[in-house]
Formats: sequence, C-alpha cells, structure tokens
Amino acid sequence: MSILLSNISKKFGTFAALDQINLEIPEGELVALLGPSGCGKTTLLRIIAGLESADEGRVLLSGEDKTDQEVSQRGIGFVFQHYALFRHMTVFENVAFGLRVKPRRDRPSNDEITKKVHALLELVQLDWLHDRYPDQLSGGQRQRIALARALAVEPSVLLLDEPFGALDASVRKDLRQWLRNLHHELNVTSIFVTHDQEEAMEVASQVVVLNHGRIEQQGAPSEIYDHPANAFVSKFIGQTNVFHLEKEDKIWLRDAGIILNEPDALTAHVRPHDIDIEKNADTANSPFILKDWQHLGSAIRIELARYGQNQGKATPIVYAEMPNERFKSLQLTKGDRVSLRIRHAHWFNGDNTHFLNQSNAECRCL
Repeated sequence: MSILLSNISKKFGTFAALDQINLEIPEGELVALLGPSGCGKTTLLRIIAGLESADEGRVLLSGEDKTDQEVSQRGIGFVFQHYALFRHMTVFENVAFGLRVKPRRDRPSNDEITKKVHALLELVQLDWLHDRYPDQLSGGQRQRIALARALAVEPSVLLLDEPFGALDASVRKDLRQWLRNLHHELNVTSIFVTHDQEEAMEVASQVVVLNHGRIEQQGAPSEIYDHPANAFVSKFIGQTNVFHLEKEDKIWLRDAGIILNEPDALTAHVRPHDIDIEKNADTANSPFILKDWQHLGSAIRIELARYGQNQGKATPIVYAEMPNERFKSLQLTKGDRVSLRIRHAHWFNGDNTHFLNQSNAECRCL
C-alpha cells in the first residue's frame, strides 16, 4: 500500500509539531523517519495511523483518503516502543488477540487462528515460547512478539515507533538486520521512527530527515550521507568537521588542499574519513598535533588540535579516521605534529543551503 501525505500540519498550543509536510512513500518501502527529539516524527506516525488528527492536510493510503477514518478502518499495524503486551496473556494469546476481537463475520475459526499464530511465531523465531508470559521474556523477545501481534491482522501498512529504543545496544543491532530480512520476506510498506542515525542508515531503504516539523531531505541512505541537502543534514547524519572559512587560517587550508577564491560566509563540512594524515620530515612546522585517539574496531578516530593555539583554553578539535592498520603503520603517538590533506568537502553558504562541491573552480578541494 502506498502512502501520500499532503500538506500535513499540526500544532499543540503555539508549538508547531508539523509544518506543511508533503511526503510520498511507494508500496513496499521500508522508511525511517529520522530526526532529533521534538522534530515531529512520532506525531507524523500517529497521524498516519489515525491515533492523532492533523489540523490541516490529507492522508491517502493507496489513493484512498483516510484522513477522517478511524484507526480500525485504515488497515494499519502499530508497534510501540514499550511493547504494550498484555501481561496476563500468554505469548500465543497476545498474538491471537487482534484476530479474536474482529467482527464475527471477519473472524477466523479457532483452528485458523491457531494455525496462523503458530506460523507467525515461527516467522519471528519464537514459537517455542508460545505458552510463556511477557514477564518471562527478554526485551528483544517481547518486541518480536509485539511485531507478530501487529502482523496477525495482515496490515497493509506497518508503523513502528522507536521499536528498539528500550533495548540494549547489542540486542538492537541483532534486531535491525532481523527486521530488514523480515521486511524483504513480507514486503509490507513499513515506516519506523528513530533518532538513531546508524539504525536508520542500516535498516531503511529510504530515510526522511525531519527538523522543527519540516522535512529537510528524503532519499536512500547513501544519498543522504553522500549528498546532504543542507548544513543541518550534513551535521546530523554521521560525524562531520565544520570549518567556518572566514575565520580559518588560509595557509593551513591551502596546505590541506582547499583553494578559496570566494570566502564570503562559506562553511566547509568535511567527514573524518575524508581527511588524510601524514607524519614525515616535513611536519615540523605543521599547525596540528595529535591530541588523542579512540579505537573503533577496524577504524581509529583521531583528535587533532591546532599547535600552540589557545594555550590553557578549550581548543577546537578536528576529527579524522583511518583504518587500524594504517594507524599502526604510521606509528603515531600523542603529541606528534602531523600534516593534513582534505580529499572531499561539502560547501554551504550563509543560510546553510548546499552551495558548492569539490569540483567547483572557485572553491575546491584539490
């Protein structure tokens, strides 16, 4: 089922939670609504579900206007962050609940319910726990049961509100791939809310970035990361170094590979992995020293500070990343003076919209 949101707006008092949202989601997509707290992503999800009413705008599912229809008429399954399982019911009865409360004319027989519930529990790999109660399950198991319960009524759209937010990091990571595989198998149009960038980039086929009730950018994870539409998206998705070029020392920028002929009100955003570090005989006068580093498994994140700048005060840090083996081969230690080379940058003008890239002749990375 496709989803079309047209001019959706919602206020709570004087606070504008959503401001003229226009969004189209094709059938079968797995979409992440991503953004900081208070950006409107959960409100938007609840409006799609019918749990909240928009002040303005329309909600269309497969071309049919559902704006004024009740939740039960929308064919939507909803999975909450804190599971919302019935504690007095077994796993089996929790999953069967939506089938048992259907109108009599639509309700399957007991045999059909039993068969379907066991099939769903096998799908989420938990049929062996069918006679347990929610309090006897782990957080990850409870969330999978909540998902099975939502799927039992065969929804045309599946909505998930921070589905992994209450789980430990290791459990969340396992369930991300599990959800992606499950979506490929079922091909149900799905939207999940998250503030976890890594989660959105790993699971979703499309990412919608929201901020202050507006959509900043929509696209595939690679497009969002590699081609941010504005400075907010660039800073929010992944880590980036922000250089305010009118305030920077032009000598080190030039030596790092940036030529700037039109410096007015420009900022350069540089990903840590787009900075190369060298330690050689020519670095004696380099303006940077290695302040610290963190081991990230296969990569090393390096903190660089300007040499001799702001003694005794907080010093702006430049972050770089490199493979573990590269770090070992350079034999870097704290306090080493190093030279930098910037391979790629995104450029933004004074109002934070995307301005130039590295191929522009007036403002480029060599």
